[in-house]
Amino acid sequence: MEGIADGANVRFEDILTLNTRSEIALIDSPDGCTSFALTKPKTSKTWLAQNWDWKGEQIDSLVHLEIQQRNLPTIQIITEAGIIGKIGCNSEGIGVCLNALVTNTWQARVPIHLGLRSVLESESIERAISKVDNNQMASPANFLIASRTGQTVNMEVSPVYTEQIQAKNGALIHTNHICAEGMKRKVREDVVSDSYDRLTKIDEKTKTLTKKDIEAKDLFNLLSNHENYPYSICRHPSDEKVSKFSGMETVFSIVMDLTDNKLTWIKGKPCEFVTQSP
Repeated sequence: MEGIADGANVRFEDILTLNTRSEIALIDSPDGCTSFALTKPKTSKTWLAQNWDWKGEQIDSLVHLEIQQRNLPTIQIITEAGIIGKIGCNSEGIGVCLNALVTNTWQARVPIHLGLRSVLESESIERAISKVDNNQMASPANFLIASRTGQTVNMEVSPVYTEQIQAKNGALIHTNHICAEGMKRKVREDVVSDSYDRLTKIDEKTKTLTKKDIEAKDLFNLLSNHENYPYSICRHPSDEKVSKFSGMETVFSIVMDLTDNKLTWIKGKPCEFVTQSP
Protein backbone atom coordinates (compact mmCIF):
# COMPACT_ATOMS: atom_id res chain seq x y z
CA MET A 1 0.00 0.00 0.00
CA GLU A 2 2.91 2.34 0.67
CA GLY A 3 4.20 1.68 -2.85
CA ILE A 4 0.81 2.44 -4.40
CA ALA A 5 0.55 5.64 -2.38
CA ASP A 6 4.03 6.73 -3.47
CA GLY A 7 3.36 5.88 -7.12
CA ALA A 8 0.01 7.67 -7.16
CA ASN A 9 1.36 10.61 -5.16
CA VAL A 10 -1.36 10.31 -2.54
CA ARG A 11 -1.31 9.80 1.21
CA PHE A 12 -0.88 6.29 2.61
CA GLU A 13 -4.06 6.86 4.62
CA ASP A 14 -6.01 7.30 1.38
CA ILE A 15 -4.90 3.88 0.10
CA LEU A 16 -5.51 2.31 3.50
CA THR A 17 -9.06 3.66 3.43
CA LEU A 18 -9.65 2.12 0.00
CA ASN A 19 -8.54 -1.24 1.36
CA THR A 20 -10.99 -1.02 4.25
CA ARG A 21 -13.85 -0.23 1.87
CA SER A 22 -15.85 -3.33 2.85
CA GLU A 23 -15.74 -2.42 6.53
CA ILE A 24 -16.96 1.10 5.72
CA ALA A 25 -19.43 0.59 2.88
CA LEU A 26 -21.13 -2.69 3.75
CA ILE A 27 -22.64 -1.63 7.06
CA ASP A 28 -25.77 -0.39 5.27
CA SER A 29 -25.01 -0.71 1.55
CA PRO A 30 -25.57 -4.10 -0.10
CA ASP A 31 -23.22 -5.97 -2.38
CA GLY A 32 -24.62 -8.65 -4.67
CA CYS A 33 -22.35 -11.44 -5.84
CA THR A 34 -22.93 -15.00 -7.00
CA SER A 35 -20.00 -17.43 -6.82
CA PHE A 36 -19.42 -21.15 -7.22
CA ALA A 37 -16.72 -23.80 -7.37
CA LEU A 38 -16.82 -27.03 -9.37
CA THR A 39 -14.44 -29.96 -9.02
CA LYS A 40 -14.33 -33.76 -9.07
CA PRO A 41 -16.54 -35.76 -9.30
CA LYS A 42 -18.66 -33.05 -10.95
CA THR A 43 -16.00 -31.90 -13.40
CA SER A 44 -12.61 -33.13 -14.55
CA LYS A 45 -10.92 -29.84 -13.53
CA THR A 46 -11.26 -27.43 -10.61
CA TRP A 47 -13.13 -24.24 -11.50
CA LEU A 48 -13.99 -21.04 -9.66
CA ALA A 49 -16.45 -18.51 -11.06
CA GLN A 50 -18.23 -15.37 -9.92
CA ASN A 51 -20.24 -12.33 -10.91
CA TRP A 52 -19.31 -9.29 -8.87
CA ASP A 53 -22.19 -6.85 -8.48
CA TRP A 54 -21.51 -3.35 -7.26
CA LYS A 55 -22.09 0.25 -8.26
CA GLY A 56 -22.00 0.64 -12.03
CA GLU A 57 -19.70 3.65 -11.98
CA GLN A 58 -16.93 1.40 -10.61
CA ILE A 59 -16.56 -0.41 -13.95
CA ASP A 60 -13.98 2.10 -15.16
CA SER A 61 -11.92 1.54 -11.99
CA LEU A 62 -11.34 -2.17 -12.70
CA VAL A 63 -7.84 -3.47 -13.39
CA HIS A 64 -6.38 -6.90 -14.12
CA LEU A 65 -3.12 -7.19 -12.20
CA GLU A 66 -0.32 -9.75 -12.33
CA ILE A 67 1.72 -9.41 -9.14
CA GLN A 68 5.17 -10.98 -8.91
CA GLN A 69 6.89 -11.08 -5.52
CA ARG A 70 10.08 -12.71 -4.31
CA ASN A 71 9.48 -16.09 -2.61
CA LEU A 72 5.71 -15.86 -3.05
CA PRO A 73 3.31 -17.19 -5.70
CA THR A 74 2.58 -14.99 -8.70
CA ILE A 75 -0.92 -13.55 -8.33
CA GLN A 76 -3.56 -12.61 -10.89
CA ILE A 77 -6.47 -10.53 -9.58
CA ILE A 78 -9.32 -8.46 -10.88
CA THR A 79 -9.57 -5.50 -8.54
CA GLU A 80 -10.21 -1.79 -8.34
CA ALA A 81 -7.33 0.63 -8.68
CA GLY A 82 -5.65 1.03 -5.30
CA ILE A 83 -7.07 -2.14 -3.70
CA ILE A 84 -4.36 -4.76 -3.14
CA GLY A 85 -6.48 -7.89 -2.72
CA LYS A 86 -9.62 -9.13 -4.41
CA ILE A 87 -10.89 -12.00 -6.59
CA GLY A 88 -8.30 -14.09 -8.40
CA CYS A 89 -5.84 -16.97 -8.35
CA ASN A 90 -2.14 -17.67 -8.02
CA SER A 91 0.58 -19.76 -9.67
CA GLU A 92 0.19 -22.49 -7.02
CA GLY A 93 -3.40 -23.14 -8.11
CA ILE A 94 -5.10 -21.35 -5.21
CA GLY A 95 -8.12 -19.20 -6.06
CA VAL A 96 -10.61 -17.13 -4.11
CA CYS A 97 -14.00 -15.50 -4.66
CA LEU A 98 -15.73 -13.08 -2.29
CA ASN A 99 -19.33 -12.75 -1.15
CA ALA A 100 -20.18 -9.75 0.98
CA LEU A 101 -22.42 -10.13 4.03
CA VAL A 102 -24.21 -7.02 5.31
CA THR A 103 -24.15 -6.89 9.12
CA ASN A 104 -23.51 -4.48 11.97
CA THR A 105 -20.63 -6.62 13.29
CA TRP A 106 -17.19 -5.02 13.15
CA GLN A 107 -13.96 -5.09 15.16
CA ALA A 108 -10.46 -3.68 14.67
CA ARG A 109 -8.93 -6.72 12.98
CA VAL A 110 -7.78 -7.70 9.47
CA PRO A 111 -9.78 -5.94 6.70
CA ILE A 112 -11.47 -8.17 4.13
CA HIS A 113 -9.35 -7.04 1.17
CA LEU A 114 -6.12 -7.69 3.07
CA GLY A 115 -7.46 -11.14 3.89
CA LEU A 116 -8.02 -11.77 0.19
CA ARG A 117 -4.43 -10.77 -0.55
CA SER A 118 -3.15 -13.12 2.17
CA VAL A 119 -5.13 -16.02 0.69
CA LEU A 120 -3.60 -15.36 -2.72
CA GLU A 121 -0.10 -15.26 -1.27
CA SER A 122 -0.58 -18.82 0.07
CA GLU A 123 1.03 -21.88 -1.50
CA SER A 124 -1.60 -24.35 -0.25
CA ILE A 125 -5.28 -24.32 0.61
CA GLU A 126 -4.48 -25.19 4.22
CA ARG A 127 -2.35 -22.07 4.54
CA ALA A 128 -4.95 -20.00 2.70
CA ILE A 129 -7.62 -21.08 5.17
CA SER A 130 -5.36 -20.25 8.10
CA LYS A 131 -5.08 -16.65 6.88
CA VAL A 132 -8.80 -15.99 7.40
CA ASP A 133 -9.73 -18.58 10.05
CA ASN A 134 -10.10 -18.18 13.83
CA ASN A 135 -12.06 -14.91 13.86
CA GLN A 136 -9.19 -12.85 12.42
CA MET A 137 -11.30 -10.76 10.06
CA ALA A 138 -12.62 -7.31 10.89
CA SER A 139 -16.08 -7.88 9.41
CA PRO A 140 -18.22 -10.77 8.14
CA ALA A 141 -17.82 -12.10 4.60
CA ASN A 142 -17.62 -15.36 2.71
CA PHE A 143 -14.34 -16.47 1.14
CA LEU A 144 -14.88 -19.24 -1.42
CA ILE A 145 -11.42 -20.80 -1.62
CA ALA A 146 -10.37 -23.59 -3.98
CA SER A 147 -7.21 -25.41 -5.03
CA ARG A 148 -6.11 -27.17 -8.20
CA THR A 149 -5.90 -30.31 -6.03
CA GLY A 150 -9.71 -30.31 -5.95
CA GLN A 151 -10.22 -28.98 -2.42
CA THR A 152 -12.91 -26.31 -2.00
CA VAL A 153 -14.38 -24.54 1.01
CA ASN A 154 -16.70 -21.68 1.88
CA MET A 155 -15.20 -19.76 4.80
CA GLU A 156 -17.92 -17.69 6.43
CA VAL A 157 -15.83 -15.38 8.58
CA SER A 158 -16.37 -12.67 11.16
CA PRO A 159 -14.55 -11.20 14.17
CA VAL A 160 -16.76 -13.25 16.52
CA TYR A 161 -17.27 -16.56 14.73
CA THR A 162 -15.95 -18.50 11.72
CA GLU A 163 -17.42 -21.59 10.08
CA GLN A 164 -16.53 -23.77 7.10
CA ILE A 165 -18.97 -25.18 4.52
CA GLN A 166 -17.80 -28.10 2.39
CA ALA A 167 -18.73 -29.03 -1.18
CA LYS A 168 -21.40 -31.60 -2.03
CA ASN A 169 -20.89 -33.81 -5.09
CA GLY A 170 -18.14 -31.55 -6.40
CA ALA A 171 -20.10 -28.29 -6.24
CA LEU A 172 -20.01 -25.39 -3.78
CA ILE A 173 -22.06 -22.19 -4.10
CA HIS A 174 -22.64 -18.92 -2.25
CA THR A 175 -24.41 -15.59 -2.59
CA ASN A 176 -24.92 -12.81 -0.03
CA HIS A 177 -26.48 -14.34 3.04
CA ILE A 178 -25.16 -16.48 5.88
CA CYS A 179 -25.57 -20.22 5.24
CA ALA A 180 -23.71 -21.83 8.15
CA GLU A 181 -26.02 -22.56 11.09
CA GLY A 182 -23.48 -21.60 13.74
CA MET A 183 -22.83 -18.26 12.06
CA LYS A 184 -26.56 -17.51 11.89
CA ARG A 185 -26.72 -17.76 15.66
CA LYS A 186 -23.72 -15.49 16.22
CA VAL A 187 -24.14 -12.69 13.66
CA ARG A 188 -27.20 -10.60 12.85
CA GLU A 189 -27.39 -9.73 9.16
CA ASP A 190 -29.38 -7.56 6.78
CA VAL A 191 -30.00 -10.04 3.98
CA VAL A 192 -29.90 -8.77 0.41
CA SER A 193 -33.45 -9.51 -0.73
CA ASP A 194 -32.58 -11.45 -3.89
CA SER A 195 -29.73 -13.47 -2.38
CA TYR A 196 -31.88 -16.53 -1.66
CA ASP A 197 -33.26 -16.55 -5.21
CA ARG A 198 -29.79 -16.32 -6.73
CA LEU A 199 -28.53 -19.13 -4.50
CA THR A 200 -31.41 -21.38 -5.54
CA LYS A 201 -30.90 -20.56 -9.21
CA ILE A 202 -27.12 -21.12 -9.28
CA ASP A 203 -27.68 -24.40 -7.43
CA GLU A 204 -30.14 -25.47 -10.13
CA LYS A 205 -27.86 -24.35 -12.94
CA THR A 206 -24.74 -26.07 -11.66
CA LYS A 207 -26.73 -29.28 -11.25
CA THR A 208 -27.70 -29.13 -14.93
CA LEU A 209 -24.06 -29.43 -15.98
CA THR A 210 -23.72 -33.05 -17.02
CA LYS A 211 -20.45 -33.12 -18.95
CA LYS A 212 -17.22 -33.31 -16.99
CA ASP A 213 -15.04 -31.57 -19.59
CA ILE A 214 -16.60 -28.12 -19.40
CA GLU A 215 -15.09 -24.91 -20.73
CA ALA A 216 -15.01 -21.34 -19.46
CA LYS A 217 -17.82 -20.36 -21.85
CA ASP A 218 -20.13 -22.90 -20.18
CA LEU A 219 -19.66 -21.14 -16.85
CA PHE A 220 -20.08 -17.67 -18.34
CA ASN A 221 -23.39 -18.94 -19.71
CA LEU A 222 -24.47 -19.85 -16.17
CA LEU A 223 -23.43 -16.42 -14.96
CA SER A 224 -25.54 -14.82 -17.73
CA ASN A 225 -28.82 -16.09 -16.26
CA HIS A 226 -31.60 -13.48 -16.19
CA GLU A 227 -34.37 -15.18 -14.21
CA ASN A 228 -35.82 -12.70 -11.67
CA TYR A 229 -34.48 -9.86 -13.87
CA PRO A 230 -33.18 -7.26 -13.06
CA TYR A 231 -32.19 -8.83 -9.70
CA SER A 232 -30.84 -11.90 -11.43
CA ILE A 233 -27.47 -13.66 -11.35
CA CYS A 234 -26.53 -11.37 -14.22
CA ARG A 235 -27.71 -8.16 -12.60
CA HIS A 236 -28.87 -5.07 -14.47
CA PRO A 237 -29.68 -1.61 -13.11
CA SER A 238 -33.19 -1.39 -11.70
CA ASP A 239 -35.72 1.42 -12.07
CA GLU A 240 -35.53 2.16 -8.33
CA LYS A 241 -34.60 5.83 -8.08
CA VAL A 242 -34.12 6.16 -4.33
CA SER A 243 -33.02 2.88 -2.80
CA LYS A 244 -29.96 1.27 -1.29
CA PHE A 245 -30.01 -0.93 -4.42
CA SER A 246 -29.78 2.06 -6.79
CA GLY A 247 -26.95 1.73 -9.28
CA MET A 248 -26.24 -1.92 -8.47
CA GLU A 249 -25.30 -4.10 -11.44
CA THR A 250 -22.85 -6.78 -12.49
CA VAL A 251 -19.56 -4.97 -13.09
CA PHE A 252 -17.42 -7.98 -13.93
CA SER A 253 -17.63 -11.73 -14.40
CA ILE A 254 -14.72 -14.10 -13.83
CA VAL A 255 -13.97 -17.76 -14.51
CA MET A 256 -10.79 -19.43 -13.21
CA ASP A 257 -9.49 -22.81 -14.38
CA LEU A 258 -7.29 -23.63 -11.39
CA THR A 259 -6.10 -26.92 -12.88
CA ASP A 260 -4.45 -25.18 -15.84
CA ASN A 261 -3.96 -21.81 -14.09
CA LYS A 262 -6.09 -19.78 -16.52
CA LEU A 263 -8.09 -16.70 -15.56
CA THR A 264 -10.71 -15.28 -17.94
CA TRP A 265 -12.82 -12.27 -17.13
CA ILE A 266 -15.43 -10.03 -18.71
CA LYS A 267 -15.65 -6.34 -17.89
CA GLY A 268 -19.33 -5.60 -17.49
CA LYS A 269 -22.10 -8.15 -17.82
CA PRO A 270 -21.38 -11.64 -19.17
CA CYS A 271 -24.63 -11.65 -21.17
CA GLU A 272 -23.17 -8.95 -23.41
CA PHE A 273 -20.35 -11.22 -24.53
CA VAL A 274 -21.75 -14.76 -24.60
CA THR A 275 -24.75 -16.43 -26.18
CA GLN A 276 -26.88 -17.89 -23.44
CA SER A 277 -28.07 -21.44 -23.94
CA PRO A 278 -31.71 -22.21 -23.11
